[in-house]
Amino acid sequence: MTFELPAPSMTFEVALEDGAALRVRRHGNPDGVRLTVTHGNGFAADAYYPYWRHLLAQFDVLVFDFRNHGQNVPVTPSNHHYEQLSRDLERFIQAMNATLGVKPTAGIFHSMSARTAMKHAIEVGWRWNALVLFDPPDVPPREHPLYPAMEVFENRLTEWAKGRRRQFASVAELEEEYKASRATARWVEGEHALMARSVLRKVGDGYELVCAPENEATIYAQALTLNLWPKASEFGGPVKLVGCDPNFKGAPATGPANQALGREGAYDYSFVEGTGHLLQIEKPDECIRLTLEFLRKHGLA
Repeated sequence: MTFELPAPSMTFEVALEDGAALRVRRHGNPDGVRLTVTHGNGFAADAYYPYWRHLLAQFDVLVFDFRNHGQNVPVTPSNHHYEQLSRDLERFIQAMNATLGVKPTAGIFHSMSARTAMKHAIEVGWRWNALVLFDPPDVPPREHPLYPAMEVFENRLTEWAKGRRRQFASVAELEEEYKASRATARWVEGEHALMARSVLRKVGDGYELVCAPENEATIYAQALTLNLWPKASEFGGPVKLVGCDPNFKGAPATGPANQALGREGAYDYSFVEGTGHLLQIEKPDECIRLTLEFLRKHGLA
């Protein structure tokens, strides 16, 4: 199976404060409720198409990548940290409303972008009618019994990212690398090729990762320093927290961490059985079901 993304009905650039820019793509039904869809650390929003393609008939879908990811041009200095990502998100929201007008909008975020959306909503302001957060790498306070597992998880990812291969002779080389990894074994058919196309850019005679390994490593390391374990009541509106399976053998520490946050923070929380961290491209149909169920609950679908 090969995924072919539809051409966007519109694109526009969001200028960021340091000269970087975000390329936003509009898909779907322009008369529907607006949804914004983005990605996790080191990945790209296009690669989540097996999930967001199911939203196109009903919703006005804006797809974008955070700085130094996906369809954006990497910048130097990278300014690749959560404080900047939070400010970038505010810029995106203001530009979106200025370009397309204000209307009911829900944000759909995964992992790094979900943590960014949480930080932004708590520290900058609530800008949404609802938020859907897929498996953010929530790190509890140091005294929490799950802190050590998340510390090990993030430190391992940091070291892995530092040593990650960045250059490839072809897109197919990265596709095969994904196929050989146990961590990506549950991705839906066709996703390994889609992900490889989405995270690489042409440079000279070959390809390189859009998100440089050192930038990816920085985000993993910063997860331990955010001090972000909020209750659902601290947000200005409804939030859905969807984790990977906390009981699944081999699943990451984010599963139990999000289950604990969901319970302790009184969230509308669910997990997707049999999934790891990239649940939207492992079981997109179940993730869509939970998304639509939540949006309907709050009059957005």
